[in-house]
Amino acid sequence: GYINLMKIKSRYYEKGVFPKLQKDIDEALKPFPNFREELFNRLYTFFNRYFSESGSIYFRYTPLHQNVYEKVYTDDKDVMLFWKTHMLYYVKTDRLFKNLKVEVDDFKFFFDVSDLEYKRANEKKEIVYEFKEKREDGIFPFCKGVSNRRFDGVFVFNVYYSERGKKTKIVDILKDLKKEGININEDTLEKAFRIFEKQNEVDYFINKDAKTFLKEQFDIWLYQYVFSGESEWSEERIKQLQILKDISFKIIDFISQFEDELVKIW
Repeated sequence: GYINLMKIKSRYYEKGVFPKLQKDIDEALKPFPNFREELFNRLYTFFNRYFSESGSIYFRYTPLHQNVYEKVYTDDKDVMLFWKTHMLYYVKTDRLFKNLKVEVDDFKFFFDVSDLEYKRANEKKEIVYEFKEKREDGIFPFCKGVSNRRFDGVFVFNVYYSERGKKTKIVDILKDLKKEGININEDTLEKAFRIFEKQNEVDYFINKDAKTFLKEQFDIWLYQYVFSGESEWSEERIKQLQILKDISFKIIDFISQFEDELVKIW
């Protein structure tokens, strides 16, 4: 249930939410084309506070200067943990692998996680590596989270979780690399794999009422912005801020639809 919903959620945002949201933004900005960059910057500034790497929604990032509502000051980590997660259901703790470039013993590796599927809670699965190709140009324009700067002579590996006991075939990888004229030893490969696997663990949560939480936080954030900045507001500026609020609430509505479904099955 949860795993399938996460897959559906990804497709829903890609094919349903993003195209519709883009149309709404384009329509709203017709009277104020110069407001586009600021709109996106302010949307990012707000939502970045409340979304973790795993996509969980809560008080993720609360530095003092941002005046986040209900901030608790305490040296008791247990109390802080409870306060930050009291509106959440805990799902699991797992490693969230990202595309990664690694250099070991003067060899360059790139690990592509685009085919890595979600795991069920507490499911133990081995990582399997498969040699894909050697890239001479070293540019990966379609890989999320990877800059387009050159990283010449890279060995590209697909990464996925083991199914039906499948394991990484080191011998086959070494043979494939030899066909490319590359003499590399098993120790170097193992070092590169270990570096990739050292990526941080993250917690997965489901917010019990994402819509209420995010809309309350946005209203407070906008209030703080309005009353801590300019003292006079033109009609144009007020309309721009209304666009910001309308688009933010549309995003929150999209987000909460799936969070509510996750709550129902949890």
